[in-house]
This record gives sequence, structure tokens and C-alpha cells, in this order.
Amino acid sequence: MHELTPHYAPLANLPDQMAQQAFIVLDAASVAQWAACSMDELNALSADWNDMPHDQHLKDGGRYRRRRHSSFVHESGTLAQVPHRAHWQSLDYNALHGGMARWFEPILDRTLYQPAWPKILSALATTANQLRGMDTRWCIEAHQFRIDTTDGIGRPTPEGAHRDGVDFVAVFVVHRESIKGGETRVFDAHGPRGERFTMKQAWSLLLLDDARVIHESTPVQPLGAQGHRDTLVVTLRANHFQDPSA
Repeated sequence: MHELTPHYAPLANLPDQMAQQAFIVLDAASVAQWAACSMDELNALSADWNDMPHDQHLKDGGRYRRRRHSSFVHESGTLAQVPHRAHWQSLDYNALHGGMARWFEPILDRTLYQPAWPKILSALATTANQLRGMDTRWCIEAHQFRIDTTDGIGRPTPEGAHRDGVDFVAVFVVHRESIKGGETRVFDAHGPRGERFTMKQAWSLLLLDDARVIHESTPVQPLGAQGHRDTLVVTLRANHFQDPSA
């Protein structure tokens, strides 16, 4: 199947495009400008996707997903890491892996100390404040993912098309190696509109308004040895993390 290139939007269009269609795709140069960091700073993060632990919670029994997870709060212009916590989603948003506390190894300190890391999270929170028109306490979860082709096929979203139960979702493509597939699909949550495209550019960004769109990525298949797809997924939820007692 022919791979479609994303329609990269100018950074200046971000507020209007998010208001109109609830998602935007930025190229790497725009991401660097938006986060006030250099491409060298962004690329310095990429090596930390190597040697991550396997996801032990995959209900399909696969070994194709590696990940790390850490949580943060951004409030009044200040970003702070919170004590390590489980990732939890309601079954309403994740029918496959929802309703269970999933503990993952935390993101390494060396990653968090890279200059680009706080710039990315702070830029997301600042953008979220601008889009919501208020200065809010943002509860942020960051996930490093590597989807590999150890099993012959890797599934970036084994739960299928979904929402995450948050306010905003940011998907950064970090690296693709010897694979085909991994097409991103974004659908209007309340209508027939949808788009599909394959993000290949390192440090390009898909930003989603989670209440208004549903998203998924198609499986990846190997084109050579050790094929994989690395992403950074960051979610922002106003005021509170998702809580199993809520």
C-alpha cells in the first residue's frame, strides 16, 4: 500500500488547526522551534530508546513492545517529576489493557537530565494552557515505546483505534529502522472524517485533542534485521491523573 506523507502544518497554524480539526502534525524543525531547543538536543535523546525492558502486560502474549514510563506535573510554569506510579486507564478507553495497574520501569535519569526533556514537556503544557485558555495543573505521563519485529509483526496499538481518556496526546516519532507499516490513522470521534499518513521524520510530532479524535497506528513488518519503531508518547490531563478509585 502506498505510504502517504503527513500534511505538515506551519507552527503558526497550531491554535487554529487544533480548534478546527483537533489534531496537527509538525515537522522536526517546527518541533525544535516550538520547544525552544536545537535538533542536536532532540537527537541526543534518541539513544535512550535502546535496551529498554519488555512490556510485561501485553494480553496477546507478544514480545514486540518495550517501554518505560514516568509521570510529571506542570503547574504555574514549573515542571516536577512525581513519585513513580502505575499507568492506569479505564476500560472505557482501553478495552484490552484497561482496568489494571500497569507498572513499568521508569524513564532513566540520564534521559530526564537531557536539555531537551524538560523543554518538550513544558512546551506541551504551555500549548495546552493556550488551547484551553487558562493556566491549569497538567498531569503528564510520558511513555518511551519501541515496537520491534521480533515476533514477525509489531503492534503499536494492540487495543485498536482508541482515545486515552486525557486532554491531549502527543506522539513524537523518534526513529524507524528497517520496517514498513506503522501508518497513523486519526478519526473524528463524532463523525465520519478521518486521515491516514505514515510519520517517518525523526522528531516530527502528532498532537491530538483526545476528546475529539480517535487514533491508532497499524502494525509494522520487518524489511531487514532488527526492524523497529521508536516513539515518545506524552499525555496531558487537567488537574488529576487517571485514578482507578475515581
